[in-house]
Order: sequence, then C-alpha cells, then structure tokens
Amino acid sequence: MRRMLKEELVEFDGTPLFPERFAHTVPFRLSGLEARLYKEVTDYVREEFNRAEALHDERRAGTVGFALTILQRRLASSPEAIYQSLRRRRERLEQRLQELELLQRGAAVSAAALDPEELEDLEDASEQELARAEEEILDQATAARTIEELRTEIATLRRLEARAEVVRRSGEDRKWQELADLLAAIFTPAALVGRVCEEPSPYGAVPRPVSSPYQKLVIFTEHQDTLTYLVERIRTLMGRVEAVVFIHGGIGREERCKAQEAFLYDPTVRVLVATDAAGEGINLQHAHLMVNYDLPWNPNRCSIRFGRIHRIGQIEVCHLWNLVAMETREGDVYLTLLRKLEEARTALGGRVFDVLGKLQFEGRPLKDLLIEAIRYGERPEVRARLTRAVEGALDLRRLQELVEERALAHELIDAPRLQRIREDMERAEARRLQPTTSSPSSWRPSAGLEEASGRGSHGATR
Repeated sequence: MRRMLKEELVEFDGTPLFPERFAHTVPFRLSGLEARLYKEVTDYVREEFNRAEALHDERRAGTVGFALTILQRRLASSPEAIYQSLRRRRERLEQRLQELELLQRGAAVSAAALDPEELEDLEDASEQELARAEEEILDQATAARTIEELRTEIATLRRLEARAEVVRRSGEDRKWQELADLLAAIFTPAALVGRVCEEPSPYGAVPRPVSSPYQKLVIFTEHQDTLTYLVERIRTLMGRVEAVVFIHGGIGREERCKAQEAFLYDPTVRVLVATDAAGEGINLQHAHLMVNYDLPWNPNRCSIRFGRIHRIGQIEVCHLWNLVAMETREGDVYLTLLRKLEEARTALGGRVFDVLGKLQFEGRPLKDLLIEAIRYGERPEVRARLTRAVEGALDLRRLQELVEERALAHELIDAPRLQRIREDMERAEARRLQPTTSSPSSWRPSAGLEEASGRGSHGATR
C-alpha cells in the first residue's frame, strides 16, 4: 500500500485520476442590523470570558469558555442559530435562578465544569454526542457567582435575544443573500453548462458557474438550527419541497441513507444541506459543487468535506465556495487564511488541500487564534500577530515539507517511462491475440513490462 497525493495520481494514459479542484472565497459585509448584533454579542462573549478567568477555577473557566465559543460560532452561522441559542440559554438560566431563589437568598451560583481533557475529547465525539454536550454546556455554564450576577447576565441575554429577533425578522441576512445569488447562478437555465463566469467582489473576481438546471449542490453548515433555516428558505426559493434533502446527526441511519440515495439518484433532488454528519464516509460525487455556509474552526474538516465530492470516479472539475463575513474578528483571520491557501494552491498545484489538518499556527490550532481574535481583536498588535501566525503556517517551504510528509511514497513514474510500460502492455496483448507457431512460453516481456507486472497496474500508476 502506498500513500500519495490526489494531484499526483494518473491513469495509464497519463491523464489525472482526479479532476482539478478549486476553492473560492465569497466575502460579504454585514448589514447595519447584523453588525450591531455582532458587536453586542461579541462584547458579551468577551466580558464573560474575562469574568470566567477571574474565577481562578480552571475547570469552570474552561467550561464557560467552551460555552462562549459555541455562542460565537452560532453568531457567525445565522440569525436563526444565534437567536435560538440565546433564547435557550436565557430560559435555562432563568430556571436556574428560580431554583436558587427558592433554596435561599444569597446562595452561591454553582455550574457544571468539565476537565480540559473532557473538553478536548469532544472534538472527536460523534455529531450527535457533540450537539448534546454543546447544548448542555451552553445552557448551563455561566461565570456568575451570585444570584445578583446571574440576574444581570439574564437581563443581558434578554436584550441580545430581542436584538437577534429583530435581525431574524428583518430579512437582512447578507450571508443568505450571497447563497441565494449562488443558487440562482447554479440552477437558472443557461446555454452553457459547467463553465465558470466571474462577478466583481471586494476581494477580486469570484468565480461562479454558468448555470444548469441538472447540477447538484452540497451545502455544509455546522448547526442544526441553521440547517433547518436553510432547508426552508431554499425550498421556498426553488419552489419545490422535493428539490432539497438534508442530513444531520439527529436523524437515524435509515433516514440518512434515504436522503443520500435521493440526492445521488433522484433527478428532482438538486440540493443537499448537511452538517458534518455527512462529512465522512459518504459518497456525494454525483455533485461537483459545494458551499461552506459555515467555516469550521478545524481546517481539516474543510478537506474532509471537499473529499465527499472530489473522489475517484468524479469527472467534473470540483468547485467549493467559502462564505466569509468581512470586518468580523474571526472573519478577518479566515480571510487571511483563505488568501494564503489560494496562493499555496497555485504554487503547489492544488496539493495543499491534503495537508490542511496538519497546519499549526505558531504551535497552536486555528481555534485558539480565532478565540484570541474575538477577545482581543480590537488591538492592532494582536491583529498583526495573528496575521503573522497564519502567514507563517502557510509558508511555502513549510507546506512543501508537509506535502512530502503526507505523501510517504515519493517515487513516481515519469511520463516517458509510463508510455514505455503502456507500449509494452499493448505489444504483449497484440502478441497474445496473434496466431503463431512459436510457443507462448518462448516470448519474454521487456524489462519495463516486468516492472509493471511486478507492481500491478494500480501500483504502476497510482
């Protein structure tokens, strides 16, 4: 068994085994209402982080920090996700407050706390287990130490919930508008199919496909609230309920298989909206177009998602669009990362996608940089340090080392040698079919063919 990179694998005729793959950045600006909600929720998250650190309780501070990280990620996901998260958190903390007031006035507020190792283990948990743990932690973890502090936090949550409800009802969801534009570009009938046109963007030209009503699209989000929101809106936009199916960790195996089969083989189904429950082990190669509605805080998940459509047997060039909010703290970090990834993809011929999971940012994972951006991103020196960390992680020399480490097998059959092997195989086939008086055992293959037959056809090319 030899582990190599997708971009280096070829058929016997020298054509690539995998088609090209491209990732495109679609930056957008928040509306005025969205920007205000983003600022107020981020301020709340930052203040609660600071209060958690002041507890001098590592377990509790880590658990509160985890809850606040979930909240910030849902803020970036959709107005629906942040509204539902704020509402559930406020209701649970109000219930907690009532219980404490019944017990005794002035009681200290306790909170669930997990060991750092337990929090780290959640990264590898199944989506259903992670969602259950996230809801429990998000709804219960608080830095409040007294009943009065808990009342103050609940009042803040009521205000934020009302603000999120205004945004939710306003229809000013710029992220959704970008997705709706992509959907229109992909599915509106046109004369050309599979081509790419370009539309102006603040970050240059954003490639978009000239449409075909027969294409299929995969959309990844991280949160079930956002998934439900998108399914409803896309069905309304497309005018057909049956055009959209979905997969998330809360549905059973049989239902998940039905959704996958419908997406692959039912010509009326055009869009699959999925959480990372569809990220691993599922073949979605009947589609060659994908959208990251939510960008994961672990870059390896981007590669895993892309791998659902970029597989052996795929014949179309694969395109991925990443939606990123400009002028947000985590968005700025991600825009720098995606810009450097595109530079690296151009320099390394696309091979950079296979090493995303090994990226280290000055010895830290990406999520640590994003949390630092949320907490201290208003400081110029912090922004500069984060930019340096991202650019350093994507230094071309370092990436080349990661590519070589990932490949393990470095010996490749060059084009002339591959052609000789192919010619030897064709001659052998021709001699086998031709009638001859000589014994078949008297013919011996050339050295090149011995090499090919020794490795096997797959070993010779892949």
